[in-house]
Amino acid sequence: MEHTGGREVAYRAYASEDVVTGEGVAVELPVAGTMTRAAAGLLDLVVAVVLLVAMSWGVGLLVAGSSPAVATALRLVGAVAVVVGLPAAVETLTRGRTLGKVALGLRVVRDDGGPITARHALTRALVGAVEIWPPLTGVPALVTSVVHPRSKRLGDLAAGTYVVRQRSRMRLAPPPQMPPPLAGWAVAADLAALPTGLTVAVRQFLGRAATLAPASREPLARELLAEVLRYVAPAPPAGFHPEYVLAAVLAERRRRDGERLAREDALRRRVLAPDPLG
Repeated sequence: MEHTGGREVAYRAYASEDVVTGEGVAVELPVAGTMTRAAAGLLDLVVAVVLLVAMSWGVGLLVAGSSPAVATALRLVGAVAVVVGLPAAVETLTRGRTLGKVALGLRVVRDDGGPITARHALTRALVGAVEIWPPLTGVPALVTSVVHPRSKRLGDLAAGTYVVRQRSRMRLAPPPQMPPPLAGWAVAADLAALPTGLTVAVRQFLGRAATLAPASREPLARELLAEVLRYVAPAPPAGFHPEYVLAAVLAERRRRDGERLAREDALRRRVLAPDPLG
């Protein structure tokens, strides 16, 4: 929900969980599937088990002849370092990658698509120590990943992250095209900048309208149009379907923004000296 002038706006319900750029363009990051994540996690788990065995053997050599309590304490500290500290540190330093993720072409990102921080990595590692390691053997992580639309495990839900396929191209939703009969009205209209959430909702609705049931498609279009027309003057000509008007507004807004950016770029080139480094 978004508040505008003291009233709640419900258009955010139409937008999916796509990442949104500063221009209100929804970018669909390719979400990693459950099986791909499981394969990467299994590789990381094998590496961690090898490190745990090596650590236990090293502690045994280091404290040979000492009290069993000392050996137990050192092994516990080492286990925490391998299970929690190491994955948190690696994901922080590599911006969301581990050995398994590198091998499978995956990366952990924030819900908004940005790189994770130490806080995100530590949260994922702490929850992972409970949901992945024995005796649960990864069952909670697997079940949550299968159910969630972004294949999130519990650690992702707690940290606000998800895993993407880095070797796949990000897909931009195609921009709306100007309906020719409305071009004259749109060019002459006074179009204020739409809120980012409303822009995303309209773009996604237009892109998915063909898949909606007729009983819900037109009411959604009319509700979105009512919100959009608050930023447009004069009103569009009568007799056009709401979807055509929505497409005309977004297409004209995009054209004007493109021209504005081109003018700013030209002014910058005239005012600023050329970059000596090219």
